Amino acid sequence: MHTPHPMDPRHHPHGRSTTARNPYEELGALADAPPAGFPGKSAGEGAAPRRAWRERERPPRVDRRGGRRRRFAALPLAAKAVVGLVVLTAFVALADRWAVLFAERKAADTLKSQLDLNAAPEVEIGGFPFLTQLADKKLDSVRVTVPDVAADRVSLAKVSATAHDIRLNADGLTSVRGADVSRLDGDVLLSFDDLNRELGASQVTFSGDGSDRVEARGTLPVAGHDLRVHAEATIRRQAERGIATEIGGMRLDIGDLATYRPGSRASDGLHLTPKASADLARETRKAKALLSVPAIVQRLGVPKATVREGLSDDGALTKLTGSPRFAREAQNLNLIDLAEDNPEVLSDLGLDPDLLDGLSRLTRPVLADRLSLAFELPEPEHGDVRLRDVRVGEDGIRVRLTGSELAVGSS
Repeated sequence: MHTPHPMDPRHHPHGRSTTARNPYEELGALADAPPAGFPGKSAGEGAAPRRAWRERERPPRVDRRGGRRRRFAALPLAAKAVVGLVVLTAFVALADRWAVLFAERKAADTLKSQLDLNAAPEVEIGGFPFLTQLADKKLDSVRVTVPDVAADRVSLAKVSATAHDIRLNADGLTSVRGADVSRLDGDVLLSFDDLNRELGASQVTFSGDGSDRVEARGTLPVAGHDLRVHAEATIRRQAERGIATEIGGMRLDIGDLATYRPGSRASDGLHLTPKASADLARETRKAKALLSVPAIVQRLGVPKATVREGLSDDGALTKLTGSPRFAREAQNLNLIDLAEDNPEVLSDLGLDPDLLDGLSRLTRPVLADRLSLAFELPEPEHGDVRLRDVRVGEDGIRVRLTGSELAVGSS
């Protein structure tokens, strides 16, 4: 007789026989079970429905390449034609844009060579399609932007112009020999940054002061002294193709002591400032230096007896120099004229004789030339180009440009 092993799971320790269940078989049964409510109970009854259920739940296999071909083949003929037309249009547009870029680059290189520019200008051909315009030998518009154009003592920051209704002399894209321009418009910019760099030498700055005026402020070295300079330039059109400035209000300040205005008018020359003339009432030494020169006393219009009393009595001197009339007359004295015969008096006032000598040579034309600017557009061989409105903005001076019946190259 076979004796069961005490650890055999088929035998109960109390003598009852049991059959152990495999847990993996239970999991398999759960996986094969149909959803709730699905018919079929036993393996024989539910096998076929379960296979059908699994077939429905399994995702279909997709042949991607074949599927796309079948979908495109299923499109109607009209849809296929539209797709083909869109693709063809895209290729034509791409070819047209390539031709435009090629023509713009070639035009920029040609302008750089003919105008002797430092850099190639920006060329933008307008209108679409370009190839159709080229076949008709006529362009709607061409915009050209040229930076940093030399113009006399200054550089034009930017010249932008748009040509309209251009007739080409060409046999193709690579054989454009010239063009006729019916109409041209644009503008010229002379920036304050360029003026500051080229005229001011980093010591004078230019800024807008109204619609037609430019203000110059800064320092100007004269005989080893840095004098504050102030001037106003009125912008005006010169003939039909140029602009120029008229410098006015020129003034050089020697601290708070004196102001120099170049010119031949009575108000021009070197004069004490209102503050300096008022300080004479408190600076006895300077006041006595002025009153001890007969020529100065005569110009001041002070009676000799009053002068003698002031020189001997400080109280009388303070009363004399503190009067409004004396301060006014002291401001009217042209110290440049006094320096010729009485240089020691001006030294007593705190003025360097070398500075006075430098100011005497700094005439109005010399100072105006340092601050003036002008430029003129070259005259074209064929056609007409003119400058119109001149206006001053925040960034610089702008001038409107017009032209008509221009010929470029061989037309």
